[in-house]
Amino acid sequence: MSFVDDTPRPRRKPSLTPMIDVVFLLLVFFMLASRFGTDEVLPLPLASQGGSGYQGAPRLVDVLPEGLKLNGVEITAEALLPALQDLSANPADTVILRGQDQAPLQRVVDVVTALRGAGHTNIVLVE
Repeated sequence: MSFVDDTPRPRRKPSLTPMIDVVFLLLVFFMLASRFGTDEVLPLPLASQGGSGYQGAPRLVDVLPEGLKLNGVEITAEALLPALQDLSANPADTVILRGQDQAPLQRVVDVVTALRGAGHTNIVLVE
């Protein structure tokens, strides 16, 4: 009498679940570890940090959701730089920039870029 079972067993298929888990973990890791864009830094002193005294005519630029105001008067983006030149003795004079509620951050960045391009070096951001 033989107790050995000679019947062929069906082949077991390997489970792919652990491999799929590893692939998804790698995918999540690389998505979180990668950088999708470059960061740009705008060096702006905040008003609470103090600084030198303010001199000359007021130069307050309000950035609105749909436009700009200079000292409380609506102004276009194209007219802002010539108007600021009339108000300041030199480009090193302080320009105060205030973003209003619902104003996109990109609009504030665009105004800062335009001011820096025109030679204004002392831009202060206030709330």
